[in-house]
Amino acid sequence: MKRFRPVPYELKVLRVLNSRMILSEKERLDYINAEKGFEGELKFDQLTKKLQGEVFIINNLLLKVGNTYFQIDTTIIFQTALIIFEVKNFEGDHFLESRKFFKFPKREIKNPFNQLDRNTSLMRQLLQQLGFQIQVESWVTFVNPEFSLFQAPLDLPVILPSQLNRFMKNMDMQPSKLNSVHKRLAEKLISLHHEKSPYTQLPVYDYEQLKKIITCPRCFSFMVLLGRNKCICPKCSYIEKIDSVVLRSVDDYRLLFPERKITTQGIYVWCGEVVSEKIIRRVLKTYFKEIGFGRWVYFE
Repeated sequence: MKRFRPVPYELKVLRVLNSRMILSEKERLDYINAEKGFEGELKFDQLTKKLQGEVFIINNLLLKVGNTYFQIDTTIIFQTALIIFEVKNFEGDHFLESRKFFKFPKREIKNPFNQLDRNTSLMRQLLQQLGFQIQVESWVTFVNPEFSLFQAPLDLPVILPSQLNRFMKNMDMQPSKLNSVHKRLAEKLISLHHEKSPYTQLPVYDYEQLKKIITCPRCFSFMVLLGRNKCICPKCSYIEKIDSVVLRSVDDYRLLFPERKITTQGIYVWCGEVVSEKIIRRVLKTYFKEIGFGRWVYFE
């Protein structure tokens, strides 16, 4: 069992907003960091895909114990242990001092090892509540080859970029036979996943202030029509069929404005009046359920 890594809710929203409005300096930095973090997680996924033994790999879990939420980048279930990985895509020189985490020359940043300790404790509490008895191990994993860490204690639960391949090979050499209990545990954790945390802080936005355009799924720039049935991105030259363009635009619309009804006119305006209402109506009638009659028709 390998659960694919979905794009986090916060990053999905930030991608759409970054294309359609001017973010503040802090919001822009949050967006860049979210993209970089997700890129690092995908890089780590390329390594876990190579594991040949019997394991369950669960990516991006947002779980809750009591009133406390915690997020796990990667969870791997072996025969005798559940291992959680805090994946970081940091680059540059870093060091530890007095239980604090710094980036050279001496800028203190959030300590990922404190975050790991918290998540490990909460995972143990959750497993106890669920009635599963399995050892929990945890590691902070740095995946960027341009990352260095100084003054790290020898017993620190860390995997450095130069150790990644060796760590994966050693992990794959451990005997692992899974049974129905492991499967039930994996399925239970996935069922408890929350798509978004109530503490997520996103930019304030409203419909009127956002640009009405078609955005590129690769570089998130704007797209223009190419003939009758395709769109092209002038920035990266990506070409996409018109049905896919409309469906993505509907997804973005619903993501930002879940309370708004999906109508032909609404999506026509949202797409910058680039795609004809006739095409939009055809796509909506093909892929969605039509509700109502005449001018009050909408789609679900």
